[in-house]
Amino acid sequence: MAAFQGSEILASLPEATLTALARSGAAVDLAAGAMLCQEGDPGDAVYIVLEGEIEVRRSSAGGRELRLAALGRGAVAGEFAALDGGARSADMAATRRSRLWRIPRSALLDTLEAEPRAAVALLVELTGRLRRTNAALEDRATLDLGGRLARELQAQRNARGLVALTQSEMARRVGASRERVNRKLSEWSAKGWVEVTQAGVRLLDDNQLAQLVRQQFDD
Repeated sequence: MAAFQGSEILASLPEATLTALARSGAAVDLAAGAMLCQEGDPGDAVYIVLEGEIEVRRSSAGGRELRLAALGRGAVAGEFAALDGGARSADMAATRRSRLWRIPRSALLDTLEAEPRAAVALLVELTGRLRRTNAALEDRATLDLGGRLARELQAQRNARGLVALTQSEMARRVGASRERVNRKLSEWSAKGWVEVTQAGVRLLDDNQLAQLVRQQFDD
């Protein structure tokens, strides 16, 4: 219940409705890397992320994985297919050990019909995801690999300037192969812009990375 109340979409629901919604579903535990569902699977349920993170991704014609979204605690996953009853349009996998609550499609639809505030909250969430997707598409149209990678590193760094992502994860996020990401990081390492460590990538010259992004938007 506490995790449900932490969801922006479900937080407005009365406690009795939340309880009924919880009782309609069941827990799903996933190890890191495990698939929640695959493109083409039936959209027969939505999932509330209780712990961990779910990555939404698709594969290109060449087999390269492209990250579309990352859903953390309180997020709703799989709502598109559940709303229209169609097939899943993307794969969903756990990036780390995760726990979710599966809610059948019928229970979700009954709740949205009975609780307009939840329906509005879901619409706001879907609109936000569409905006983020449009921004990502704009980046891919405007920025080359270096620009996209520099932007992602800046967005994911912690207070110590460390980006604790594997190069495979970075590649999915920027829509490139791991080999190309590795070459770009090696190039920047030689210039003293970054340091590649076992813990991740440490940013050493943030100004150079920021300038790289600005130049491409200005061109």
